[in-house]
Amino acid sequence: MADVDILVVGAGPVGLTAAAELRRHGVSCRIVDRLAVPEPYAKAIGIVPRTMEVWDAMGLVRRVLDEAVPHLGQLVYIDGKPRPPVELSLPPEIPYPFATLPQYATERLLAEHLASFGTEVERSTELRSLQTHPDGVEAVLAHGDGRTERLRARYVVGCDGAHSMVRKAAGLTFEGDAFPEQYMIGDVEVDWELPAGYSMRAVNLDANGEVDDMLVCIPMPGVRRYWLSMLRPRAQAEGVDDSNAPDDSNAPDDAGLGSGDERGLNLEQIQAVLDRLSPEVTTASTLRWSSTFRTSHRLVDRYRNGRLLVAGDAAHIHPPIGGQGLNTGVQDAYNLAWKLALVVRGVASEDLLETYHAERHPIAREVVDRTVRHARNVRKAGSGPLNSGADAEMMLRRQAQLLVAYPDSPLTQAQADGAPDAGPAPGDRAPDCRGLQSELATYPRRLFDLLRTPRHVLLLFAGPEHASGDGAARLEACAVEAHRAAHGLLDAYLVTAADVPRDARPVGLRPPLVRDAAGEFQDVYAPRDGEAILIRPDGYLSGRFHPATPERLAAHLGRTFA
Repeated sequence: MADVDILVVGAGPVGLTAAAELRRHGVSCRIVDRLAVPEPYAKAIGIVPRTMEVWDAMGLVRRVLDEAVPHLGQLVYIDGKPRPPVELSLPPEIPYPFATLPQYATERLLAEHLASFGTEVERSTELRSLQTHPDGVEAVLAHGDGRTERLRARYVVGCDGAHSMVRKAAGLTFEGDAFPEQYMIGDVEVDWELPAGYSMRAVNLDANGEVDDMLVCIPMPGVRRYWLSMLRPRAQAEGVDDSNAPDDSNAPDDAGLGSGDERGLNLEQIQAVLDRLSPEVTTASTLRWSSTFRTSHRLVDRYRNGRLLVAGDAAHIHPPIGGQGLNTGVQDAYNLAWKLALVVRGVASEDLLETYHAERHPIAREVVDRTVRHARNVRKAGSGPLNSGADAEMMLRRQAQLLVAYPDSPLTQAQADGAPDAGPAPGDRAPDCRGLQSELATYPRRLFDLLRTPRHVLLLFAGPEHASGDGAARLEACAVEAHRAAHGLLDAYLVTAADVPRDARPVGLRPPLVRDAAGEFQDVYAPRDGEAILIRPDGYLSGRFHPATPERLAAHLGRTFA
C-alpha cells in the first residue's frame, strides 16, 4: 500500500510544475527539496511564449504577467559599431511574447500555485536512497530535524538537477562533455539609456576576426536591472588556476551555472567589461549575484526506468543559450503529469508512460544539439541564436518552442489517416484563436479558454451540413462515444461556422455550442464540415477525423485510455 501516489524530488521550476500539474489532475503527491530555503539567484530568466501558454492552461499566467517583463529584441554591436537589431516579434495570433523573470520569482509563483491545491514543498528533506518494488518505490528521506522516514510511493519523478540521485538510482546514463570557454555572469543595475526591454550583445574581434571579448545583457524586472553574461577573455582565462574548479562530471546544476561562490565577480570586474564593451559610458551598481562557470552538455539515455522517471536538468543539460533549459524542463513536466495521473487513476495502462520518453527525448536531443552548435561557434561574430536573415522567423519560432511537435508519437494519429492540407496536423501544438461566442457569455472567448482543463478536448466542427438535423446528430453521437471511451475525462464542443444561422443546433443541449463568429477558428485550423479535432491535456493535437465517426474516435482514444 503506497503512502502517496507520486514523490517529486526537487523543488525547482520543473519539480514545482510536475507537482502542481499532478495535483490539478487529481492525484496525490509530495515534493521534497534538500535546501532549507529557495536559492535567491536569478539563474534562469528567459521565458519563451510556449511556456507562457503552458502557464495559461495551468491557471498561472495572470500572476506571471504581473511580474515578468517583455523581452522585445536584441541590440547588436561588433567592435563598438551597431549592427541591425534582432526583433523578437511574433505574429499577432501568438498570445504571449518572449519575457524574462528571475528563477527565484518563477519558483515562488509556482510554489504559491501548488499551495492552492493544498500541497507545500517539504524543505530540508533529502532523498537518501530508493528501492523499487513491483508495485511501488520505497524512498528513504532524511529530514532537517534529524528524522529518517521510509516512504512508499507508486512512482518517483526526479527533478533534482544535474547530480540527480533519482537518475542514478534508475541506472540511467548521462553522457556528454564540457566546453573550454569560461563565462562570467552578474545580476546588476546599469545606468545607460539603451531602450528598455531590449537585450544587448556586444563583441570585440581579434586580428583573425574571431570573438575575443563578449558581453550579453538581458533585461530583468526592476529599474535598469540586467543579467550580464561575459566571455572571460583568453588572456584572463589562461591565467586562472582552475585546479579547484568542479570537473565536468561534477558540474553545478543549471548547465554549469555556479551559485555565487568564491569564484564569482565583484563590481570592479564587471565594470571593466562594461568599459570595454558597452556601447555607451555606463556604471554598474547593486550587484545581487555573480558567478563564473564552464558550460556542459549531457543527455540521459532514457527518461524512464520502471517506476523512476526524470525531467529537466536531471535528464538534459546544455549551454544556456537562448533560454531553453528551464522552458524545456517545464514542458517535460507538463508532458509527464497528465500521463502519470491517468495511470495512477487506473484509466490508462502503464504503457502510456513509455510515450513520455518517446516524445520528450527527441525534443531534448534537438535542444542540446542546437545549443551545442551555437556554443561551438561562440567565437564567430554572427553566432548568436537569433540572427536576421531568410530563416529568422523560423529560428524565432523554434526559440519560442512553438515548433515542438509529436508527429511520430504512438498517441498521434497517422498522417495518412485523412489529415488536411492546411491547419495544424496531428502532433502539432494547438494554436489559439479568438472571437468565439458561446450562448452563455456576452463577450468573445478564446480557444485557450476551452483548453484550460486537465481533460482531453474534442472540437466538432459544424458547417451547413452538420449544424442541425442528421449531421448534428452524428456529431452528438461522436461526443457521447468519445466521452465514454475517455472514462468521462473529455470535454466536447460543437463549433459552428460563422455562416451557420445562430439558431442552428442539435436537438439536445449537449455538447455545448461555440460559434466561430470571427472566422478565426476556420482560418487557423482549416476544419472540414463534420470534422472532429481531438486535443490532448497538454495542448497538442492527438488526431483529426473526417468524417468523424464514434467508432474512429473510440478506437483512437484507446491508444491513451484503457
